[in-house]
Amino acid sequence: MAVITSLRVNGDRLQQRLNALAAIGRLPEGGVRRIAYSDDDLAARQWVTTAMLEAGMTVTRDAAGNIIGRYAGKKSLPALAAGSHIDTVPAGGRYDGALGVLAGIEVVATLNQAGQRLNHPIEVIVFTDEEGEMIGSKAMAGTLHLDDAEPFRRLDGTAIQTCLQRIGGDWDGLPTAQRTAQDMAAYLELHVEQGGVLESVQRQIGVVQGIVSLHRYQVVITGRPNHAGTTPMTMRQDALYAASLLVAAVHDVATNPPGDQVATVGYLTVQPNAANIVPGRVDLTIDLRDLSLEVINRMVNHLQQCIQAIASATHTKIQMQPQHAVDPTLASATIQTTIAAVCDSLQLSHYFMPSRAVHDAQEIGRITSMGMIFVPSQAGVSHAEDEYTSPEQCSQGANVLLNTLLRLDALLSV
Repeated sequence: MAVITSLRVNGDRLQQRLNALAAIGRLPEGGVRRIAYSDDDLAARQWVTTAMLEAGMTVTRDAAGNIIGRYAGKKSLPALAAGSHIDTVPAGGRYDGALGVLAGIEVVATLNQAGQRLNHPIEVIVFTDEEGEMIGSKAMAGTLHLDDAEPFRRLDGTAIQTCLQRIGGDWDGLPTAQRTAQDMAAYLELHVEQGGVLESVQRQIGVVQGIVSLHRYQVVITGRPNHAGTTPMTMRQDALYAASLLVAAVHDVATNPPGDQVATVGYLTVQPNAANIVPGRVDLTIDLRDLSLEVINRMVNHLQQCIQAIASATHTKIQMQPQHAVDPTLASATIQTTIAAVCDSLQLSHYFMPSRAVHDAQEIGRITSMGMIFVPSQAGVSHAEDEYTSPEQCSQGANVLLNTLLRLDALLSV
């Protein structure tokens, strides 16, 4: 459905808000540190609440501490939601998460300034603790396991109950934060890509096809430690040699078949780790990611065959145990098509691509139609002080968000 609008966001105002939020928790070297539940996180949450109110929204918090800004619609319909997070890694950048939140606020400010309301209400959501346990989006999706709070204890020993109390949440009341498609018609998240694909293909907007499945395995390779000088090569049970063959197999399983799958060995330790001892044990992790569970399973089956062959050839024992698994979340085909159509109308080039990083959209997409809009990250850098997306690119993403919401409002009001 064609929706023509001359509305555009105020790019200068969006950039001013990005700069102001980045000043909260700013590190001397230029990065940003707003760990969830910290004093800086609390200050940022208050700042965002004020910005929502100034944009014309009412603001509430749910039991998970999620901040929900609401701009009323003309009809009694489920909300069209947008948002992201404002907490950061220990030394992050100013765009990760923050752009999605502030662009949502800017969209509402633009509509409010023009005296326009959609048929649907608009909600802008700040999700709690995305960089940690994703408490906010999981609680809203109803995917949070609430039987034991101990796994959610912070690294400094603080209980999650105490953390949530600090931000106005309530652990015991978390079930009340759950939403459904009956009160949320769709969810859109604008985010910096956090990779270098858009830059490499020279496209302005990424239309996200979905957020990949992540399967992580813990591998233990057991050989026999022995003297490096007196043990002939043919008599060795070298765990590190076996590990090197497995690392190569992990690389091959992702690169040989066509597709977008990725596989990584990112953690490895060697014992006894001495120059004159044949390694007796290696611990490593294997991280597999793809939009298709079928592809993931195929990779796992191939690696298990490789493991058997490597163990036999090296006279070692290799055990691979599942450590962590997250199912993929596919973006709505309708929302993807709508984002692409908006890009065409705004004369912005676009590229269909998966998201290989975890986002709040992954959880919210389990309860309602989900879509994501990517804008480029310079040199593919993110989670670092030199993370950068230009003001023009931020405005382009925000305008795609605005016009996608306008089109979805018309489409879903029929």
